[in-house]
Formats: sequence, C-alpha cells, structure tokens
Amino acid sequence: MRRLSTFVGLCLLSLAIPSVSRADVELPNVFTDHMVLQRNHENPVWGWDEPGTEVTVSIADQSHSAKTDKDGRWQVKLNPLSAGGPHTLKMTGSSEEEIKDVLVGEVWVCSGQSNMAWNVGNANDPDLEQLTAKYPQIRLLSVPNRASQDSEKDFNGSWAVCSPETVKDFSAVGYFFGRQLHQTLDVPVGLIDNAWGGSAAEAWIRRDVFEQDERFSELLEKWEQTEASYDHEAAMTRYKEVLTKWEEAVKKAKAEGKNPPARPRSPRDPLTGNHRPGNLYGGCLHPIVGYGIKGAIWYQGESNSGRAYQYRDLFPLMIQHWRNVWNQGDFSFYWVSLADYRREVESPAESSWAELREAQTMTLALPNTGEAIITDLGEADDIHPRNKQDVAKRLARLALKHDYDYDIVAGSPRYESHEINDGKVTITFTNVGTQLDTFDVREPIGFTIAGEDRVFVPAEAKVVAGNKIQVWSDNVQKPVAVRYAWADNPVCNVQNTLGQPLTPFRTDEWEGITAQVKK
Repeated sequence: MRRLSTFVGLCLLSLAIPSVSRADVELPNVFTDHMVLQRNHENPVWGWDEPGTEVTVSIADQSHSAKTDKDGRWQVKLNPLSAGGPHTLKMTGSSEEEIKDVLVGEVWVCSGQSNMAWNVGNANDPDLEQLTAKYPQIRLLSVPNRASQDSEKDFNGSWAVCSPETVKDFSAVGYFFGRQLHQTLDVPVGLIDNAWGGSAAEAWIRRDVFEQDERFSELLEKWEQTEASYDHEAAMTRYKEVLTKWEEAVKKAKAEGKNPPARPRSPRDPLTGNHRPGNLYGGCLHPIVGYGIKGAIWYQGESNSGRAYQYRDLFPLMIQHWRNVWNQGDFSFYWVSLADYRREVESPAESSWAELREAQTMTLALPNTGEAIITDLGEADDIHPRNKQDVAKRLARLALKHDYDYDIVAGSPRYESHEINDGKVTITFTNVGTQLDTFDVREPIGFTIAGEDRVFVPAEAKVVAGNKIQVWSDNVQKPVAVRYAWADNPVCNVQNTLGQPLTPFRTDEWEGITAQVKK
C-alpha cells in the first residue's frame, strides 16, 4: 500500500514538540503515476483512510465522494471517460494527494506461468525490440510473485512508461500483444503483468471455491495432508546433510580427475509455492481484483498437463471465478494453447499434452473466450519457445475481432463434424476464416486413424473443399475415429491461408491417460 502523505511535524522555537500524527489517504499500488484507466468504463477507485472519513476523488470534470467503513476502506466509481489524457487523479480525505500522468485507454491483464512471464529480453530479437520500444502511451505494471492464503490488499510495484529501459523485463507476450493493440487502435494501452513461472491453475483460485466443489475433493485432501505434515525446517536440515555428502563427493571426483556430481537442489516449501490452491489468488491476483480492465490473456497449462482431464473443469472454473470476483461481467478471456514440445515420435501414441490442449479447447464453451493455437511455434528441447511475437499476434487477432469489431480472421479452424463412407472419413471444420491450406507440402499431414480395435496408424489425407478434409488408410478398412496433431510434439501442417494452424482434435471419446488423475 502506498502512503501518499506521512506526518505533520511541528516545531516551536527551540523546543522540540512531538509530531501530531494523523491518518492519510492510502491507495494500493495499482493506482500510481502513469497508470491507465479503462476507457468507457465505470472505473472503481479504492483505498483507505481513518474510519468514518469522507474521501473525495476527482478527475477531469467529475468528482465523487465516499465514507470509509469501519475498517477504513473507501471506494468510488468514476463516470466513463473517453480515451486520452494525461489527467490528474486527486484524492481529498485526511490528506490531499494527486496521481499524475493518468491516461485513459485499454487495460489488459497478462497472466499465467513462465511462458507469459518470459520477458522481452529473452524473446526473439531482444536488442531490436528494446531499441524500438518507444511508446509513451503504453504503460506497464508488474505484480511481483507472492504466495498467500490470505487475500492481500497490495503489492510492491508501480506503473511505468514503456521505453527501451522499462520493457526489457516485462512479459514479452504481454508487451507484443499490447503494442499491436496500440498501433491498431491508436489509444493508450495499460498492461498488467501478473504471471508466475511454473504455477498451477489451482493456485490462481481462492481456496474456499474448491472447498465448495466436490469435483476437487481429492485435490484438496492431498493438500490438507501436505499442510498437516510438511516441515520445511526439517527438510532443510536433511538437505544440509545431503549437501555435506555432495561436497565430499565433489572433492573426491576432482581428486580422481572425474566430473563432479551436480549440486542437489534445495527443497522448495510447497506451502509457500505456486501450486498450493489459493496461494496466487491471495498473493498476486487479489490486490488488483476490481481494477477496470477490458480483459485478460493467459498462457498456462504445462504445470497441469499431468491432470488434463481435471483441467476440463479447473480451467473454466478459474475463468468464471475471476469474472465473479471482478464484478465486471463476462470480460474477454483469451489463452494460448500448449505449444509443440518434447521429442517427436514415429508412431501414434497417447499424450498428456494433447489431452491438455483438448481441455483448453473445450473451455471455449464459455462466452467471450478464445484460444491461440501455436503447435507450429514450439521447440522440442525448450519449453519456452522464443517466438513470442507470433503468439502475441494471434492473441491480438482475437481481441481486435471480438472486442474492437475489426473484420479480420481470428482463431484457428476447429473440428465441427465428420462422416464415414466407404472406408474414408470426411471431416468438416468451422471457423476456417479463409479456407484450409497446408504448409511446406501439399498433402495434409498429422492425421491418424483407427478402427474398432482402437489402434491408431498414420493416415493419408487431402483437402476436398475449403472447409473439408478426407482421411483414410489402406490399413484400416472400417475406420471409426480420427485424430489430428495428437502428440506432445505433433508433426502437422494444416492451417488456413493466413497461417492459423488447425486446432488439434480427435473424433473419439475414448478414455485418455490422465482421466483418472485428480491430484
């Protein structure tokens, strides 16, 4: 929380007289100089003062007042403002304070795990990207990683003007997304980077939400057992013993001219980590909940891939939970589907990453959602592909089409239906945008097909219409199911003519390898 005024000190002649302290208007750090307010929206502004104090907030030609409650909290709602600025936001309560250089435009939350946290300095062409990051109307706010079971009120941070100096450590996907919006809309853009590498989706949901949902009883039971039994001090004591033995092993290896063993990793406290249900909601998200936004972009799923079937319920629960607590209706929520990763395999096989992608696609059943497919942008040996520019462009397409009414193609082609005739499966796709196309070679690749024995084999395929593909195999006379890009790192090439990859899918509903994993 940012204290906007400190104390009143009085001195009389040479006699030291104790300062007379009083309460001051306080604001969370989501409200600082250089902030961006969401345009055309009744933006809440809140803070704290002495209980029973009337606080007046003014900006442009409007003014609003509210009295603090018994806990000293106050809140007002601003009338909608048009894009522009800069403005000064003034607060008058126990003290008079100002927030300067306030712009009005489009505000987006950028959240998830490490691929969202991945900064501009580590993306493709970091030197060029930093040199050109001269956008004074793009504003950046980073929320630090903090875990808490309690709903924290504030965080350490402040808004910054986008520049070559400030952009380096900011979310690459977030910045490239915001830059595309700013260049297209020609309005200020505010970006809130609120991501934590390796985080699980359940950590971003308030704990009591799980306690009221029987679908997650086993997950909670596991955590309750951990909370009751884990002793981090004891774990550190054991680690010191292991470290002593490691040091002896290193000395011995060096004396014998051998490579020393790797240093054992220090134990991580699961109670203060980024997987415990509620931890990141309380520590990272709650301090910004309610701030006026247009929507959120999300890049996460890797940490939940081993529980992909559970993610079918968990991910939409998280989105709806955010919408409920934000009290801003069904704001737009767009995510990145998992990239291609790990070794390519020669034969069709089950895949937890394919099942997680399927769970992400199923979440499109929620209103005002969209996903960016990036099975063409990953790297087999790196879970953090460097090409964040194209990832961001695909997210920006979704926002520009659905939130800002641009007549452009957004989203990838998706499976709609299929028919089986004479040993061939004809599949119809929706959201094609232009028409189906292939990359690199003319023939569609990435399809597998199976009969009643449920054994999948590579299939031949051809585009038979702008939105249809026919699939078959001479080794499967009576096909019953087709899959596409069903692998951790699928070899596939179907897209639309604008390069949007076909969404991975399967026509069967056979139980997957993560179906019974619930914790």
